[in-house]
Amino acid sequence: MNAKKHLFRIMALSLVASVILISCKQNALSLWTDDAPAKKALVEYVESVTKKGSADYIPVEKRIAVFDMDGTLFCETDPNYFSFMLLQYRVLEDPDYRERATDFEKEIALKVKTQNETGASFPNLVEKDHLKVLMSSFNGFTPAEFNDYVQRFKELPMPSYNGMKRGEGFYRPMLQVVDYLNQNDFTVYIVSGTFRYIVRGIMHNSPLNIPINHVIGSDELLVSQNQNGEDGISFTFEQGDKVVFADDFIINNLKMNKVTVIMQEIGMQPVLSFGNSTGDSSMANFVVANNPHKALAFMLCCDDTVRENGNEKKAEEMKQLCASHPGWVPISMRDDWKTIYGDGVSKK
Repeated sequence: MNAKKHLFRIMALSLVASVILISCKQNALSLWTDDAPAKKALVEYVESVTKKGSADYIPVEKRIAVFDMDGTLFCETDPNYFSFMLLQYRVLEDPDYRERATDFEKEIALKVKTQNETGASFPNLVEKDHLKVLMSSFNGFTPAEFNDYVQRFKELPMPSYNGMKRGEGFYRPMLQVVDYLNQNDFTVYIVSGTFRYIVRGIMHNSPLNIPINHVIGSDELLVSQNQNGEDGISFTFEQGDKVVFADDFIINNLKMNKVTVIMQEIGMQPVLSFGNSTGDSSMANFVVANNPHKALAFMLCCDDTVRENGNEKKAEEMKQLCASHPGWVPISMRDDWKTIYGDGVSKK
């Protein structure tokens, strides 16, 4: 009798577990529309590569997914990149720094401001100049001090949205993608063009479930505050020294540089890529080309102009780019997502 009760109990627990598993799978991407082609492609992919015995099965240690940050996981334009808005605030608005800003810093910050207000384009602003100003204006900060600064900036309201602060601009459907991949034993990395420590600051106390040591971004030079320009190979870090940002950057992590840092820091070819612009094309092609495992590259298309600061022209160009690249899957923010930023957030 006891054996029968035990058997029935095991069967009941197994049934409950199955129901819970089915429910979790059904709710995993609940913020996506039911007929979203990108959702269907992702679910079919994950199920095929995680099922033991499947021809597409990928061992857990090979399940690497890489995500761009701005425009892929987080609001890209309000009215500009988070890092550009941080630069403008630091140089032109911060009462503790604006009077000390150099002429070059003011020149670049004013270009950012003009770009925000008019849409004007300036040579070298993305590739070089904004990086120089970020480094010079935060020169001497420790990583902890810089993170505190970013946390304060995150509390400012978003200009284009009601009900959202600067640090809350995560795309809710993409957060579900990260969680879905984590649940299926993928290792997830961020590979961003934004400074690594800005990305870490955005992620701090956020709903994005990615470890901080899985953040790859553009890198600034770190030194001891007592190093005074001496080469690190000959300088000895002493007890009581502090690591601070120097007035220089090492790499702008865009385009081909994303491929380089993936191999340097991850050491293997990922099987999933998520991006949103041509700056992510190299990463996407690297993931899908000559991969021994089944691989896909998803590209977000910013085609929603009601709930997001979308750009239909750029979105259409990205959709056409996906159509011409095998293994690329477009994601329509307008058609594939039930929400972008969640309830209580609306575009002004």
